[in-house]
Amino acid sequence: MLGTAAGGGVPQWNCACGLCVAVRQGRLPARTQDALAVSADGAQWWLVNASPDIGVQLAATPGLAPGPGPRDTPVRGVLFTDAELDHTLGLAVLRGAAGLQVHAPAAVLHALAPTRAVLATYGEWSWRRVEPEQPVVLAGGLEVTAFPVSGKRPRYAADCPVAGHWVVAYRFRDPATGGVLLYAPCLASWPAGFDVLVAEADVVLLDGTFHAPTEMGTATGRPSGQAAMGHLPIAHSLPELRRHPSTRRIYTHLNNTNPVLDPASPEHAEITGAGVEVVADGTVIEV
Repeated sequence: MLGTAAGGGVPQWNCACGLCVAVRQGRLPARTQDALAVSADGAQWWLVNASPDIGVQLAATPGLAPGPGPRDTPVRGVLFTDAELDHTLGLAVLRGAAGLQVHAPAAVLHALAPTRAVLATYGEWSWRRVEPEQPVVLAGGLEVTAFPVSGKRPRYAADCPVAGHWVVAYRFRDPATGGVLLYAPCLASWPAGFDVLVAEADVVLLDGTFHAPTEMGTATGRPSGQAAMGHLPIAHSLPELRRHPSTRRIYTHLNNTNPVLDPASPEHAEITGAGVEVVADGTVIEV
């Protein structure tokens, strides 16, 4: 888990809320923006989302270090769950790598057209459309399947003429071990059939952006527009997760306003009491 925070990380550069202050004072750990690195063989790695923090995250992860040649990298490409800036701006950081593959839903590829044009001036990449519920085997042997979970498009693409699936969850399966990981950092609701995906997974990394439906307004003291941001609050998803005690369940994509960031909070105690985890950046999960 390269990063576990929502957009802006924790602390956010322009925020003096209690949790951001606690991080700056060293009382809570800092978190970079949500991203994942996955591999079946430990040699060929795939990034899932690429925030502006991706350079720092790669440098902090020994398994993703370059080599053995001076410009070799174990990173083979990127898969996008959506087109939000917080998940895609890191592509510019990766511009020096030749031959990367980018997998994303059709709507996301369309929204990224200007970015693709810029990156094409630096080197040739492969851009591949993700088809819903159609398994793809990535380099290294990992099998990945996308499942549409939301039609929420980013603000900059509000007038985009492309309809369809803007947000997907990914199920990763290692054919060698049979292990399954489900990654859904952006979940506007609990979709029909999602229980089946959770039940089939060994590990679920789930959208934990907000704890309460009115959290941002309470934290900032002004109307937040939180409901339009497309993130199911923990208060609504935790009852769903309670039905799956045999699956390891972890909240990620945590906003700087979310009280579960503080291990001493009652909200943190509530989720851990239900057997659900909040983990640090850099956590390694084997399935």
